[in-house]
Amino acid sequence: MRMLTLLALCATAACSAASSSSLPATLTLPPGFHIETFAADMPNARELALGARGTVFAGSRDAGKVYAVTDAGPGQPRRVRVIASGLQLPSGIAFHDGDLYIGAVSRILVLRDIEQHLDAPPKPEVVTDQLPDKTHHGWKFLGFGPDGRLYVPIGAPCNICEPGQDFARIISMKADGSDWRDVALGVRNSVGFDWQPGTGQLWFTDNGRDMLGDDLPSDELNRVTRAGEHFGYPYCHQGDTLDPEFGKGKSCKDYTPPVRNLGAHVAALGLRFYTGTMFPARYKGAAIIAEHGSWNRTRKSGYRVVAVRLDGARVLGEDVLIDGFQKDEVASGRPADVLVMPDGALLVADDLAGAVYRVTYTAPEK
Repeated sequence: MRMLTLLALCATAACSAASSSSLPATLTLPPGFHIETFAADMPNARELALGARGTVFAGSRDAGKVYAVTDAGPGQPRRVRVIASGLQLPSGIAFHDGDLYIGAVSRILVLRDIEQHLDAPPKPEVVTDQLPDKTHHGWKFLGFGPDGRLYVPIGAPCNICEPGQDFARIISMKADGSDWRDVALGVRNSVGFDWQPGTGQLWFTDNGRDMLGDDLPSDELNRVTRAGEHFGYPYCHQGDTLDPEFGKGKSCKDYTPPVRNLGAHVAALGLRFYTGTMFPARYKGAAIIAEHGSWNRTRKSGYRVVAVRLDGARVLGEDVLIDGFQKDEVASGRPADVLVMPDGALLVADDLAGAVYRVTYTAPEK
C-alpha cells in the first residue's frame, strides 16, 4: 500500500495540529490517514483508558504517574492532569463503573469516582497487594472483560527460566480483588490484550525471549479459547521452536500456537480491536497493535503500529498503519498502546515522547 509522509499529510487541514514538537516528523501513514498530537507533557505515557465522561487516562512506567486528559474548550490545548504519582511502575490502567484501576507491580489500586475529582484526586485504595513483587516484567496491562472481571497479566521474572506457578500467566479476579482464576498459562510477558467483537474471546500479545539472535523467536498474537490454555513459555517459542535449554524432552504440539507471529523483538504491546466506522472497511475488526520496538537486534524492528486484519480467527493480512518511529537506527518515538475512540479515531501512546497522538481518516478526493 502506498504511504504518505507526515510532511505531505500536513499540507491538509486535517493535519493542521501536527506541527507539535512531540510528533516525529518521520512518520508515514497510508493515504487518507492523518495524525496530530492529542496531548503532550505526559512523560512515559503507556496504557490508555477512556472514562465515561470522555476523560482519557494514561498510565506510565518509570515516571510513576497516572495522567488524565480533558478538553479545555474550542481551540485550546487539552488539559493534562497528574492524578496519581509516586507509584511503582503504574503502567496498566482500566476504567470500570466510574473508577480507575491501576496496576503497580504487586498491587492493584483504585481511584474511586475519579472523573468527579480530577482537580482533587482521592487517595488510591488498595484492591489487592498480593501479586508478585518482582519488577522484571512486573509492570501491568489491565482490562475488564465482558464478564465484568479484571484481567491481569503476571510476566515471567526473567528473560528465560522455569517461572513457577505464580508467574508467566494471565489471571482474572473480581473487581474487589477476590476470586483469582487462571486464564492463560505459558505467557512470557503480555502487555496488551482485548476481547474480539462477536466472539468475546480474549486475544493478547506476548513478547518472545531474548538472546537467541536477531530473528528468533517472534513476538506472538494469541487467542484464548479455553481457560488455562498453555501457550508454550518457557518450553516452546512462536509455536514451532523448542527452547535450547528448557525445551528438552518437550513438543511444541503440546502447546497452543500463535494466531500470528509478529516478528522477532518488535516488542508488541498494546492491542485493541478496531470497532469504529471512521477507518476504511478493511480495518473493521482488525487487531491494532503498538510495536514498541527492539533494543537487542542488529537492525531495529518494530517502532510502528500495525493492523492485523481478521475474519474470525483467520488472518487475512497485516497493514502498517503508522511507520517511522525510528529512522537510521535512531528512535524518535516508541508506541506503547492504542485506544479506539467513540468517533472512530485512534489514539496512540508514545512513551518516548511522552505524548498521545490522534489518528483520523478522510477519504482521498478522486
